[in-house]
Amino acid sequence: MMLTTAVGVSFAVATAAASAEERPPFYEPPADLPARNGDLVRSEPSEYFLDPLKVVRADADVQRVMYRSSDRGGAPIAVTGTVITPRGEWTGEGDRPVIGYAAGTQGMADRCAPSRQLANGTEYEGFFVKAMLSRGYAVVMTDYQGLGTPGVHTYVNREVSGTAVLDAVRAAQRLPGADVPDDGPVALFGYSQGGGATASAAELAASYAPELDIRGAAAGAVPAELGGVGVNLDGGPYAAFLGYALAGLAAGYDIDLAPYLNENGERYRADVEDSCTVDGVARFAFAHSEDFTEDGRPLTDYLREEPFADVVAEQRIGRTAPAFPVLVSQSRLDDVIPFEQSKTLADDWCAAGGDVRFAPNLGPTHIGGAIASFPRAFGWLDDRLAGKPSDPNCGSAERAPVDPEVPVDERRPLLPQLSARFDVE
Repeated sequence: MMLTTAVGVSFAVATAAASAEERPPFYEPPADLPARNGDLVRSEPSEYFLDPLKVVRADADVQRVMYRSSDRGGAPIAVTGTVITPRGEWTGEGDRPVIGYAAGTQGMADRCAPSRQLANGTEYEGFFVKAMLSRGYAVVMTDYQGLGTPGVHTYVNREVSGTAVLDAVRAAQRLPGADVPDDGPVALFGYSQGGGATASAAELAASYAPELDIRGAAAGAVPAELGGVGVNLDGGPYAAFLGYALAGLAAGYDIDLAPYLNENGERYRADVEDSCTVDGVARFAFAHSEDFTEDGRPLTDYLREEPFADVVAEQRIGRTAPAFPVLVSQSRLDDVIPFEQSKTLADDWCAAGGDVRFAPNLGPTHIGGAIASFPRAFGWLDDRLAGKPSDPNCGSAERAPVDPEVPVDERRPLLPQLSARFDVE
């Protein structure tokens, strides 16, 4: 509850301070982009604070970057992000690893971009990024397509989310002076929207970025099938996320929403596109999407019809097994993404020959599930980056319930007191 309150306060400060802010010049792409995806367009020193009062500064070198990626049709686009490297020499074996960190739901407005929120001290995953840095890893966090840069953010668009993560890793490796080796070890991490982006990147990596030495990916609370997620969100406390998804899919696939939305619906769309997570959630909690449509049907009905049905089907994650070990985790008590989606994803990857560890937990709600899963995920990534054998549990008859309990002192927990209480692994 304390974490939820802190997040809410941080977002409230950010929203009040930047409600009508124009896009900073750094985020305006040039007319011509570099030749390769992952190539740098520009970079500049930035800041990373752990609180909105900017009292606690992370002890790291921070660079804001713009790099080339691609849209769904393959056309070059500019995407921004942040490369963060701990100060001091890497003391582990081999080269310093870099973590491709995919942020969870930030909202849709440009001011919500993680690179801006890290600098403002309002990024709610800032403490978890700090945990990666404390291990000596470099971290690169993408802003995704259209978040910070021109255009509508393509929220939960599978392919462009995954390629934005992979191209961000490439950009970090190509950033001069960042102390990120250009062919060093890589790991991927994300939860919720970030879990979907991480899972997509894991599926795409072998064909899209085969040069990356990815040792493992940890994906939490993956929205693997958007139709089911939408039904779960409609009329609930996170109804704003349904608006994010609708606007993001419409932007990614050039769908005109005007014929489907009434006057209230157009206002809903405009408002969610100009919101960050907490203010969006607060404003639209328990909204029913049937109030926003011309014919009075819920928006989730349209997701089963064309042109939306094929678009939703394209976002399905689980058809291709990653070429490296993956950890899939989620709380059985998740109130945003149905738990069965993660179980099905793990089963699908296992059936396709993947090296998969499925790790359910009992953290209360979506936020509690994140707190419970992060220590396990961080420890699992530590082991992959240290070269330890993976620990798949595909085929285990009791794989979904829980594994035998691991002593707390062996989990390397980020928040020991919360890990001990909620982590069932």
